[in-house]
Amino acid sequence: MTQNLLPRVALESTVITHGLAYPANLRTAQDMERSVREGGAEPSTIAIINGEIKIGLTAGELEYLATTKGARKCSVRDIGIVIGLGGDGATTVAATMFLAARAGIGVFATGGIGGVHRGHPFDVSADLTELSRTPVTVVCAGAKALLDLPLTFEHLETLGVPVIGFGTDEIPAFYSRRSGLRADVRADTADEVARIIRARRALGLPGGELVCVPVPEADELANDVAEAAIVQAQAEADAQAIHGAAATPFMLGRIAALTEGASVRANTALLANNARVAAQIARALARIE
Repeated sequence: MTQNLLPRVALESTVITHGLAYPANLRTAQDMERSVREGGAEPSTIAIINGEIKIGLTAGELEYLATTKGARKCSVRDIGIVIGLGGDGATTVAATMFLAARAGIGVFATGGIGGVHRGHPFDVSADLTELSRTPVTVVCAGAKALLDLPLTFEHLETLGVPVIGFGTDEIPAFYSRRSGLRADVRADTADEVARIIRARRALGLPGGELVCVPVPEADELANDVAEAAIVQAQAEADAQAIHGAAATPFMLGRIAALTEGASVRANTALLANNARVAAQIARALARIE
């Protein structure tokens, strides 16, 4: 199989510009791309640079995104704005799904999806809506742990998005391997996931699938430690009236500080692991399509 024929895996760019500080953000992006290649697929990090959609970034473009301060956190509603004004945009899960689908890429690896914010049930991420309408399989470690996980997955159930536990019966809680919430189905191999995807596409069912992969055990953050940090970070965000798009970056930064970097180590480990699993799924899909 030549390089040009390798199945592709989409990667988001918000983790580069809004998730981690330089140079950890650049190393993490490079590690994710390396993990996809090690899994036998071709990485396509997606972003908007100078008003131009990029499906796959050069080393120089990755470095630029990792160091620039002006990139807009870009959901689907922002794509036209950033392109029209010739700006830089770092794509969220929703925007990455949308652009990946347009580019013919059916598998996407990320850390965690957005969802319903704790204490703010009407603050719902566009990621959930995009999952219900765009046929891209999202490989993640569940929803970000700082969210209301039960409400987030109830919302996905209402939207008709299947949640697949990869090697687990339980949906992981991002930093931790267990959330207490059951996945819709367990799949132990990439081939099983691929068969589910193919069946859904053959039926013409709308939307994508959420494949939830537990963080590697060695890098897991204990549930009680993670929860204590999240509760404190949420209280601080509420006290400072930080909501909407600004809430997640603020809370991730506070959680990192409160856990003395353990949350960042878990985050970077699960990102690379998800990228490897996504590559396996992309290859399995290529074998049966």
